Amino acid sequence: MNKAIAGFSKLSKEEKINWIATTYFSNPTNAIQLLKKYWNSDEKLQKLHDEFIENTISNFYIPLGVAPNFLINDTYHTIPMAIEESSVVAAASKSAKFWATRGGFKTTIINTEKIGQVHFLFKGDVSKLELFFVQTKTKFFSETENITKNMQQRGGGILDITLENKTQLLPNYFQLHATFETKDSMGANFINSCLEQFANILKTEAQAYEFFTEEEKNIEVIMSILSNYVPNCIVRAEVSCPIEDLAEKHIPNPQVFAERFVQAVQIAEVEPFRAVTHNKGIMNGIDAVILATGNDFRAVEAGIHAYAAKNGQYSSLSHAKIENGIFNFWLEVPLALGTVGGLTSLHPLVKLSLEMLENPSASQLMEIVAVAGLAQNFAALRSLTTTGIQDGHMKMHLNNILNQFEATNEERDAIQKHFKNNIVSHSGVVNFIESLRK
Repeated sequence: MNKAIAGFSKLSKEEKINWIATTYFSNPTNAIQLLKKYWNSDEKLQKLHDEFIENTISNFYIPLGVAPNFLINDTYHTIPMAIEESSVVAAASKSAKFWATRGGFKTTIINTEKIGQVHFLFKGDVSKLELFFVQTKTKFFSETENITKNMQQRGGGILDITLENKTQLLPNYFQLHATFETKDSMGANFINSCLEQFANILKTEAQAYEFFTEEEKNIEVIMSILSNYVPNCIVRAEVSCPIEDLAEKHIPNPQVFAERFVQAVQIAEVEPFRAVTHNKGIMNGIDAVILATGNDFRAVEAGIHAYAAKNGQYSSLSHAKIENGIFNFWLEVPLALGTVGGLTSLHPLVKLSLEMLENPSASQLMEIVAVAGLAQNFAALRSLTTTGIQDGHMKMHLNNILNQFEATNEERDAIQKHFKNNIVSHSGVVNFIESLRK
């Protein structure tokens, strides 16, 4: 296709699918059948999913699994995880079982502050702008009460607003930097509504401020938007036990294991190439729970990776040490999450996942999500420093390879038996399948 289509959004769902199928596929009938195969037979439920986004043509399935036996602050949880990557749920479950007999996971909410900013340009005397802000600040609170009233009743609202001079970065650039508490709501719409009202107040009050020149009165608001970087919305998750208690089948010498584990974490703390992969493993656990509970994993990813680089170099999110014979492993991550509003009240499986977690508050969900990340990181580092990562991962990946080649039950039995004591690789499995079929 080498030309644009006009009015695509106004087409019906059927018309959109037919256009896509005939425009891009050599066999339009097969394409249409595949898209419709993933429709839900419940028309009401399908309509709900259709209206989540624009131009919906089908549903894209991601497995929803569970990782049981997570002992968090002395309470057991079964954690829902929506993810397509092999071995993630198994690894999380294995970590949960390991630590459940060693005191479990402990968590601490350090802060729950969220951030929004009004970015604007001011050309004039900075001292006059600073005085103007001091005199106007109360209006930012009072004239947003219609927006903040319900949030205040739940214990949230606007915490503070400051004027930030950023002219050392860009000419004439300033911010209204606001902090918020949004309780169980992720709060994006609430924060953005407050910020847009701040911008209106800023411009209106500047026009009426008698000490500004005409040029100074013309404050130019560039944009008003929340930040997904929330370095003061932090949760800590940790595990610890005496070194000798680390002993198990694959850890015959717990002292050597603990020292090697700490060294592996220290490498991720100083080497960005390793840190990126190290943190990706943490996000395997975090993203899976965030997706299952209807939160915005893209926003969380952006904020967490910014936090990992807060000291000027990208580094490990997790840390480990040995102190007085005790092995300690922990992470601190920023997590702006919600358990009310958005998909949490619309998507049936999101509601099911939250009920499975016993309807946590936003703070409790922060704790659960952080634990999932730490558990995943522990599982990966334990494999890397003992048997190697590929042994367990490729055995879990074996089913995907067998599905790819549509292996029969007889072939599956033979392949599973063969690779029980042999290294699993894609080429090795393919060669073995071919040998069976000859």
